[in-house]
Amino acid sequence: MEPFQLREDLEGQPLFMLGKWCEETGLSAGFTSRQTGNVALHVGDDPAAVIGNRIRLTDQIAWPFEAFTCAEQVHGIEVRVIKENDIGSGRNNRESALPNTDAIITNVPNVFLAMFFADCVPLYFYDPVTKSMGLAHAGWKGTVADIAAVTVEKMRAEFGSLPENLWAAIGPSIEGCCYEVDESVLTHVRPIVDSIRERDPLWNASEAVKSSDREGRAYLDLKHLNRQLMIKAGIMPSRIEMSSWCTGCRTDLLFSHRKENGATGRMMSWLGRKSR
Repeated sequence: MEPFQLREDLEGQPLFMLGKWCEETGLSAGFTSRQTGNVALHVGDDPAAVIGNRIRLTDQIAWPFEAFTCAEQVHGIEVRVIKENDIGSGRNNRESALPNTDAIITNVPNVFLAMFFADCVPLYFYDPVTKSMGLAHAGWKGTVADIAAVTVEKMRAEFGSLPENLWAAIGPSIEGCCYEVDESVLTHVRPIVDSIRERDPLWNASEAVKSSDREGRAYLDLKHLNRQLMIKAGIMPSRIEMSSWCTGCRTDLLFSHRKENGATGRMMSWLGRKSR
């Protein structure tokens, strides 16, 4: 069953809600759609329009816009711990966003974590024991640098989260059917695939990398690769939910940087827990 359920907000616009997670008291998790509008400030749209889209989204899911907290993503593996004085970073402008950060984690309630995507893989983490949570941004660079494991380890170090207790989710993103890469990427991916196969000889690596008819190229599925890296990091397979929505296939509902030749907006993953 698809974990990211397509629902309409109060204005009739589609949102992808992480259904099971939203059943947890106080927890809200999901992913915006194309119809929500561009919610990122770095793609050249009118900042006032972007802020307006953010405000409408938080209003629709009953979160105060003041809680909106985001980072300036750079395809790295820096994890930032969000404390109370970080709340609101990046809400109204890029200058105040958390710099050089591709994962944000917190155990503070009433924080609305947000990250931005248009093909890359949104990763979600929640610990029902410590009530801590996190979001990560995994393009191919973040994936091969294992940002999933880096985030899990940071949650353990900061909050005492045990990997086996974590819930994890992999959101809508481009899949292997639409993501062909060349040798400049594959040379970094192969060692990761080999390390996973060494740990689990029964794993079907073609889930992550499939050959292409074009020489020196292959189709890469970062969702499946990140799922295996989450398992390697200690998360129970039964606690990892993975979306089947492909940004490349569904440009009617989702922005796709690759399919739209870079001229597109950004969706947003969000995760927050209210104290009451």
